[in-house]
This record gives sequence, structure tokens and C-alpha cells, in this order.
Amino acid sequence: MRTTWVVPTIDRGKCDGCGLCVEKCPTGAVELKPDGPLIVRPEDCTYCTDCEGVCPRDAIRCPYEVVWGQTPDAG
Repeated sequence: MRTTWVVPTIDRGKCDGCGLCVEKCPTGAVELKPDGPLIVRPEDCTYCTDCEGVCPRDAIRCPYEVVWGQTPDAG
């Protein structure tokens, strides 16, 4: 069973609480709380990055890590 999730990061210092991220989240994983948006259901977050794209204050980031693998021998 999966117990950890990669979810968007929210910079509360930049967030103005507009709620666009909540409206745009297709799975309802984000809710607007008194302190700002919060990923309340991380298991539902598909990491679609829609919330990042609509944030007018660049308060939400969906970082990713590029992992380089070895390519199989062509020979």
C-alpha cells in the first residue's frame, strides 16, 4: 500500500487565497482552508499540474526530478 505521495508545494507567503487552484483541481484534492490552500487528499492528487498553471501568484509548484537511466545496448 502506498503511504507517501508527491504533491504540489504551496508557498503560503505568495498565496493570496484566491481559490483558483481549488476550482481547477479535477480530483478535489485541494481545499481552501483559513491559512490558504492545502492538499487535503494527497492520495487523490494525480500531479496533473493544473493548480500550478492557474495560480496568478506562482505560489504553487509541481517540481519533478529527471532520472537518467541507462539505455539498452543497441548491439
